[in-house]
Amino acid sequence: MPVKIAERQVKLGKITAHYLTAGEGPPLVLLHGVGDSAATWARVMPALARSHRVYAPSFPGFGYSDKPKADYSPAFFTDFMLDFLDALAIERAALVGNSLGGLVVLRLALANPARFTALGLVDSSGLGREVSLALRLLTLPGYGNLAVAWNKTRVGAAQWALGMAALLFARPTRVPAEWLALEYRMARLPGFMEATRAALKSGLNMRGQRYREILLDELPRLPMPVLVVWGERDRVVPASHARSAVGRLARGQMAIVPDCGHLPQLEQADHFSAVLTRFLTEQGAQSA
Repeated sequence: MPVKIAERQVKLGKITAHYLTAGEGPPLVLLHGVGDSAATWARVMPALARSHRVYAPSFPGFGYSDKPKADYSPAFFTDFMLDFLDALAIERAALVGNSLGGLVVLRLALANPARFTALGLVDSSGLGREVSLALRLLTLPGYGNLAVAWNKTRVGAAQWALGMAALLFARPTRVPAEWLALEYRMARLPGFMEATRAALKSGLNMRGQRYREILLDELPRLPMPVLVVWGERDRVVPASHARSAVGRLARGQMAIVPDCGHLPQLEQADHFSAVLTRFLTEQGAQSA
């Protein structure tokens, strides 16, 4: 029987958050990256939902969640996620994050280790300085402001979507049409481009990821099992970050996804689902 993915909303203070959910079982929470949304997980949710109750929220500023005036810092997203988990009465969960979502996963787990049974870091931010020049340029005052204004236009939004596809996928011919269309629609939503740029500025400068957001030295404090998944051909953050991270983890595992860019959950959905499902099944069996 096909797994049905439900779209829902939850009110968190003044913010209404959009999220996807499916399945039954232990909670599994999936967090997306900058300029993306909950929809980035839609291709892997049916497989994951066979053994878990899966939740995929869109961060404020992205997808169809509210886009308030905020600093869109990692601390802001961390606080949002704590409110989200509390509102849905998710007391303990496995937590997986891609890109910025990975950094939020780390912040949550380091502050509340007893609340999370296992972690997944998917081409995660926060594990090294190196990051794509294309994203660093958006932090510049003049260039960034012009890019925000241009990307809201029809032509600019189309260029944004195609540019993101070229940056995030090893083979742009594998970009899902629905993801490309959503990137175009989001670029034209009021507040989306401002939130994207604010999130980038909070975590990056022209030299790379900000030192205050690099958590490599904190990784040995994580007591739970951690799976580090990385696209072999990631153009945003290099696969060397995965190797640096797994060597510092007490219970770390690593999976390099061949011929894949920054979004394994989209570009190599079947491979990603199998790797993550195997990891979660192993951890569940050990816990039992």
